[in-house]
Amino acid sequence: MTSTKELVCENLVKKYKDVIAVNDVTLTIDQGKIYGLIGRNGAGKTTLLSLLTAQTAASSGTVTYGGETVWENQEVLDNLCFSREISAQMQGGFGAYKVKEYLRIASIYYPNWDAEYASKLIETFGLDVKKKIAKLSKGMLSMITIVLALASKANITMLDEPVAGLDVVARELFYELLLDEYTNTGRTFIISTHIIEEAAKVFEEVIMIDNGKILLKENTDVLVGNCHYISGKEEDVADITSGLKVLHTEKMGRSMSACVQLNEGEKITEIVAGRDVDVTPVPLQKIFVYLSGNVKEETHE
Repeated sequence: MTSTKELVCENLVKKYKDVIAVNDVTLTIDQGKIYGLIGRNGAGKTTLLSLLTAQTAASSGTVTYGGETVWENQEVLDNLCFSREISAQMQGGFGAYKVKEYLRIASIYYPNWDAEYASKLIETFGLDVKKKIAKLSKGMLSMITIVLALASKANITMLDEPVAGLDVVARELFYELLLDEYTNTGRTFIISTHIIEEAAKVFEEVIMIDNGKILLKENTDVLVGNCHYISGKEEDVADITSGLKVLHTEKMGRSMSACVQLNEGEKITEIVAGRDVDVTPVPLQKIFVYLSGNVKEETHE
């Protein structure tokens, strides 16, 4: 059984000269959940995960696991795995290593490494362990990060863009393997991705990050369930949404569509009862776009 300790960061900041990559982040990661860390490229996802696993030193703030500091604490780090996106031109000369050599190094680094499980995953993905890292396709490199993450058996395991370069069949296989491992072990997983919609189905909680700041951390079903499109005549939609939190509006002639986010206790059926409007669900990806402020009101003549 896995530990029930929490991974906690408080007021975490990472600066690179004049750039603030992670900006005053306070976050608690509970045991036994699959988290989705979503954001645009350059939003701070990789930097945050690197800070949480002490692969990068924070400019300020703290990271603890079970109340103990993560930085330079090998006993604590043994519980954490950050399987980051790799490239054929890896630093440290890893590009010259064969796949089996790279995974052998991983088996030494992670004390709970499951060699039998790793072999099974290699066979499942059809990886040639005799190939050098530098000779692998982007999809195969992603498969290695997945094998490393799952076989590490770390209590809290983080994957950076694990489906990058994978085709749709391989992506579905990854989500299936992830859910199987989660169900069998109760491990915590944090999946960093900007491919949001297809991954949303496996996220129990979603963490949205933009410009180094956390926009929200919320149960995925609750978040999606509280967001709705209300569409109809402009005056009707404007009247209905006047007291609601409106994330985005789009006008087309005399019609309007508004994305609203309801508060706890508010029910969309009661809000639109007796009104001539349509109500439709909002995909998680759209919610992120609206919350990050990257789309303004749209008008179509």
